[in-house]
Amino acid sequence: MATEADRTYPPLDTLKEVGDGLWIVDSVLSLAGVPLPVRMTVARLADGGVWLHSPTRLTPSLREEVERLGPVAHLVAPNSAHWVFVKDWQAAFPEATTWAAPGLRDRGQVKRSGLRIDHDLASWPPEDWAADLDQLLVTGGMGLREVAFLHLRSRTLILTDLVQNFEADKLSPSIRPFVRLGGGLAPDGMAPPHYRTAMNLRRKEVREAARRILDWAPERVVFAHGAWFDHDGTRRLRRSLRWLL
Repeated sequence: MATEADRTYPPLDTLKEVGDGLWIVDSVLSLAGVPLPVRMTVARLADGGVWLHSPTRLTPSLREEVERLGPVAHLVAPNSAHWVFVKDWQAAFPEATTWAAPGLRDRGQVKRSGLRIDHDLASWPPEDWAADLDQLLVTGGMGLREVAFLHLRSRTLILTDLVQNFEADKLSPSIRPFVRLGGGLAPDGMAPPHYRTAMNLRRKEVREAARRILDWAPERVVFAHGAWFDHDGTRRLRRSLRWLL
């Protein structure tokens, strides 16, 4: 029987350096009892504060590691799906500011959860991290929004679900055919079908946003699910966005 490690990218729930001042944390989430890989991105800002993108589950050892980087200053929920663990991090670091994709605060599930959202993200970086990160809001239909970030020092693009790149051998046989049909399998994975449908409702604007992201010419592309692009980022990103471009 497959273990959690078989379906994910161990070691889990620990910092892994990506570039100067940038780390990822590979973790796991359960979808109807099926384990799936999920990823958080962590940046240490010029002012010493720590910025957490798409927070994953909080463990005591991970908390200690993150605290050693500096004070946790910002928690970022970058789209409508990646907010579930934010409340745990808020409880651990109550002085951190929580930022979210526009519209997230209006979702019924979010309201019922009691999640505190301090600011909505925009299509430009706030002063809090403008020296470290650029950003762009991608707005699709049906209320779907995702904020893309570029870590300037390492030239790393940080996405959430705009790219998914699941490796077949890390997927349960029960869902592997559906991911394959949906176009999410590595090495040419792309956004899931519901994401593409929503984005295509505002295709002109989303295509322009995608072109602006490509103009950033990232060397690496990190995203929440699957094998991220650790080299040749711009070319591989262009391939993943073929449904749009």
